[in-house]
Amino acid sequence: MSEKYKVIDSHQPTFITLTAIDWVDVFIRPEYTKILDESFNYCIAEKGLQVHAYVYMTSHLHAIVSSNGEELQNIIRDFKKFTSKRIVEAIQEYPESRREWLLKKFSYAAQRTKRGVNFKFWKDGFHPVILDTFIKVEQRVNYIHYNPVSARFVYHERDWINSSYAAYEDGNREKPFVKIKTLW
Repeated sequence: MSEKYKVIDSHQPTFITLTAIDWVDVFIRPEYTKILDESFNYCIAEKGLQVHAYVYMTSHLHAIVSSNGEELQNIIRDFKKFTSKRIVEAIQEYPESRREWLLKKFSYAAQRTKRGVNFKFWKDGFHPVILDTFIKVEQRVNYIHYNPVSARFVYHERDWINSSYAAYEDGNREKPFVKIKTLW
C-alpha cells in the first residue's frame, strides 16, 4: 500500500470515503443507515473515534474523522467489518425487495477475493486524506454537506437527514444521528 493512502497521524482530521461494492445503492433504506449511525456512535464511545462531519449517500459515505484512542485505520477496519456483517444480516432479516440480487452481488464479490468470507459489502480501502489546514477542512466539510445537493437528491443541505449538516447550521434545530465533534 502506498504512503498516499495511509493514515499518518490519527489525531489529525482525515477525510475518508467508504464505498459499497459496485456502488450498489444500499443506503436508501433507514434500516441500513441506522446500522451506520449505531456503529459510528459505538466507535465514538468505545474506541476514541471523533466524527467531525459525515454524509451517507445511496452507495457510499464520506466523513471527516480523527482518533484520540485507537489508531484510525484500525477503527475504520473494525467499523467496516462490523457494518458489513450487520448490513448483510439486515438484508436477510428485513423485507427487502432486492434481497436475492443484493446477496448474490455481495457473495460474488467475496468469491473473487478468496478471503474465505461469504459476503463482501465494502470496497477495499478508504483513501484517507489528511486535512492539515483550515482551508482543506472547510473545503471538505462543505463538499460533504453539499454532496446530496450536487447529486440532485435535495435542494438544500438541511433537507438531507443522513448528514452532520445540522451540527454546523446556525440555529441548530435538530441534532444529527451521529455524535459530532465540530471543527469550528
